[in-house]
Amino acid sequence: MKNIFVLLLLVLGEFHVASAQITKAPRAYFDYLVTTTHPDRCYHTGEEAAVRILGFAGGLPLDSVQVTFEAGNDMFPADKKGVALFRNGEAIVPFGTMQDPGFRYCNIRFSFNGENYKETLKVAFSPEKIQSIAEMPEDFLKFWTKAMKQAAKVPMDVEITPLPDLSTEKVEVSLVKLPCSKKGRYIYGYLSKPRAEGKYPVLMVPPGAGVKRTSSMSSYAEEGFITLAIEIHGISPLVSDEEMKTKQAQLGDYMYMGMADRDSYYYKDVYLGCVRAVDYLCSLPEFDGKNVGVCGGSQGGALSIVTAALNKRVNFVAAFYPALCDLPGFLKGRAGGWPRLFVPGKEQKQTVDAAIACQTLSYYDVVNFARTLSIPGFYSFGYNDNTCPPTSVQAAINAVTAPKVVVITPTSSHWRFPESNRKSIEWMKTQLR
Repeated sequence: MKNIFVLLLLVLGEFHVASAQITKAPRAYFDYLVTTTHPDRCYHTGEEAAVRILGFAGGLPLDSVQVTFEAGNDMFPADKKGVALFRNGEAIVPFGTMQDPGFRYCNIRFSFNGENYKETLKVAFSPEKIQSIAEMPEDFLKFWTKAMKQAAKVPMDVEITPLPDLSTEKVEVSLVKLPCSKKGRYIYGYLSKPRAEGKYPVLMVPPGAGVKRTSSMSSYAEEGFITLAIEIHGISPLVSDEEMKTKQAQLGDYMYMGMADRDSYYYKDVYLGCVRAVDYLCSLPEFDGKNVGVCGGSQGGALSIVTAALNKRVNFVAAFYPALCDLPGFLKGRAGGWPRLFVPGKEQKQTVDAAIACQTLSYYDVVNFARTLSIPGFYSFGYNDNTCPPTSVQAAINAVTAPKVVVITPTSSHWRFPESNRKSIEWMKTQLR
């Protein structure tokens, strides 16, 4: 028995030694970091931009590894290609400049130990000087004032359905069916209200692009905002999957519908529906009577700016990477905003003549609404965005003459960091009166 015990101790000792020998490394053998020669990724026009790549294998600097790259102006084909080498752990990739303010991208690729690595980044050239291409019609405000007066005649016959399954101890959630721009036209939204008695600021949250179910949003209500998170197509989030698929087939290309005329364009009812959503929030007995905000990202960022410009009840706006900005951009050799119309060499889903389309779109371009803003705004975007290109977003932000806070995270694309979202919430709270 004693011999068996000794043998067991020996076996366990050998196992302990072996396991110590194969302990998993706390970090990767190969590691790299991609940045630029200007840490903020901003250059002056005429200045040469360059990517800086740091690479280490087992803690030792990488050497003689080849990097291939291609570069071009934001959303346009590459106009420069080449190679660079790692030397003493560093590779410098010069990828050109711009003579006019804008953004430029660089795609890099390299291989090490049989693994392929690739990165894309964009840099800015004098971004504060980017001017919008969109032209503002002389009767822009007159057109929208008339449209809002007409839509205001629709009775505010709201249907409210309590949703206890989505409610919490702190937040009460209901589904709202709201008549908007004309008889028979509705939008739906999840209304989230703090349960504690009192008066609260209101916040309208428009959706991102697409035909899909809207989601309830209690996070802003937990921060003390009565929130209405809406959809824009008149589709209840409670419909069956089959009905949703039918609606998606019918409305999948809504952003191109009715572009032949300013009164028939799909977004007319959408913009007016957003105005009506704010009016509804301001009618609630729990509204504090003075603090009205709008907040969203992508299409929701666009609709936030539009709503803030049209509805004078709104006194603060927070918009992330707004869509629908500087829509004629590609016609002028520069990146235009989502849905990226008039891309050279690309089959167009809109079949309306470009000149006619641009005339209609001038009444819907977010840049023109940004020009009329008179309230404080929080704006945020990332340089690597290919959905709402930074060239178009920066043009819209530059058009804002009202007080503004701009938070840029160069490495983000069509998403935002939790830290950026937290900054927007804290900023909105500072706007409360």
